[in-house]
Amino acid sequence: MDTFINIFTSITWWMWVLIALAIVAIKDVFFNKKHTINHNFPIVGHFRYLLESVGPEMRQYFVANNREELPFNRIERGWIYASAKKENNYEGFGTDRNIYEHQHVFINNAMMPYKVKENHPNVADPCFLPCAKVMGAYNKRKKPYRPASVINVSAMSYGSLSAQAIQSLNEGVKIAGAYHNTGEGGLSPYHSNGGDVVFHFGTGYFGVRDKDGGFSMEKMVKLVQDNPFIRAIEVKLSQGAKPGKGGVLPGAKITPEIAKVRGVEIGKDVLSPPNHKAFSNVPEMMDFIEAIANATGLPVGIKAAIGKLDQWEELADIMLKTGKGPDFISVDGGEGGTGAAPPSFADHVSLPWSYGFSDLYKLFQSKGLSERIVFVGSGKLGFPAKAAMAFAMGVDCINVAREAMMSIGCIQAQVCHTNKCPAGIATQNKWLANGIDPTLKSVRLAQYFKTFRKEFIEITHAAGYEHPCQLKMTDIKINAEGHNLSTALQNAYNYEKTVVPFNGIETLKNCKHIGNTNNK
Repeated sequence: MDTFINIFTSITWWMWVLIALAIVAIKDVFFNKKHTINHNFPIVGHFRYLLESVGPEMRQYFVANNREELPFNRIERGWIYASAKKENNYEGFGTDRNIYEHQHVFINNAMMPYKVKENHPNVADPCFLPCAKVMGAYNKRKKPYRPASVINVSAMSYGSLSAQAIQSLNEGVKIAGAYHNTGEGGLSPYHSNGGDVVFHFGTGYFGVRDKDGGFSMEKMVKLVQDNPFIRAIEVKLSQGAKPGKGGVLPGAKITPEIAKVRGVEIGKDVLSPPNHKAFSNVPEMMDFIEAIANATGLPVGIKAAIGKLDQWEELADIMLKTGKGPDFISVDGGEGGTGAAPPSFADHVSLPWSYGFSDLYKLFQSKGLSERIVFVGSGKLGFPAKAAMAFAMGVDCINVAREAMMSIGCIQAQVCHTNKCPAGIATQNKWLANGIDPTLKSVRLAQYFKTFRKEFIEITHAAGYEHPCQLKMTDIKINAEGHNLSTALQNAYNYEKTVVPFNGIETLKNCKHIGNTNNK
């Protein structure tokens, strides 16, 4: 016995390592039927999978250059982080971007910039930039709404995002005077911290769902009555990440709180089908929109990624005939967003934002309907220069999702669909989510919005205008293929936007329809 103990204790640590490796090798060779690499190259094969697992992080921080990554490169992320923290977001020694690359945006500056007078609202508040149009004004809704900010938080659900992330976003829009789109997961307590809210729902009707999984008008009316901070309602037809595809909320992710918010059963898988139960064609959708608007008094809009235009033309024709229709249309980019999706959808289904929006805008403009609708753009527009291009094309305000996430700490790990978000944002893991301090992160979201608006105003003034709604297609050029290095937007997309009625930003400041303006 003593001899055995002496032999056991005399084995050095490296011998234990060799024994462990031998066990792994035997397991790989004789018992591994799943991984060919590990079977054929025992032990060494494991290092291949390890390096593959950390590959994205290695490339992000050590391999890719500042302008190379997608969906957001290091320069774009750095600008958001610095803006949110109120740090220096300037560049020195000139741009490192290839300004001759295809689709690069140029803003034509005026010889004499717009002159801000002493009593101008932007003197007292350099970030004051409300939407020039009013949602629900044309259709004479009982409670029209003018967004107090041209940049707002796009649709992201509680359940997809953590409670702390949703709370940070809502408290942030309150500070910034913007609105917060709930996403299709229903109105949670974390959406109820003082910010204006646009209630959004899709085919699952979460939060306004009856026992059979259909839409409940009774619940919708009660929700609006109980929560006066809901300023508009958005019906999701499709989203950029996976247009035309439904989804499944696994029962394992449905906590008691999520079940209560969404109106579903605890622990039971919930299907969001591709199609709505409440309507099956365009005329029925129009009736549905009007019914909600009449019952709640709120502006009602639709959100979609754009592909075929035949049903959109049918919608426009009905609007012309009846004088009714959606109060706003949110156009999502087909390049995908916060929603996880198969690559075949994110890469190929529906048009990128600029193509989809221009097609839709031209259609409504040709029918004489562009003035009646508030157009909302959503698709990587959370940067002043990109927003300037969007406004020149006809957008009235923009929604941001991933940019808002980055302002509260997202590092673009691209693991949103795994419940392992290291920043605690796109996860229901309590340990990870508890790393978010809503008091701090809400201020950063608000500061990002304020910095964005300030720089956007400065770009607008440089172009010779007071408000970005005045930007024209001729004010923006983009690099195009062919012998011309650049072309004006109206040549690239073959239309000129409709002039937005605008009588000075002072008139917007005093408008009774304006939303939350607590943006100091």
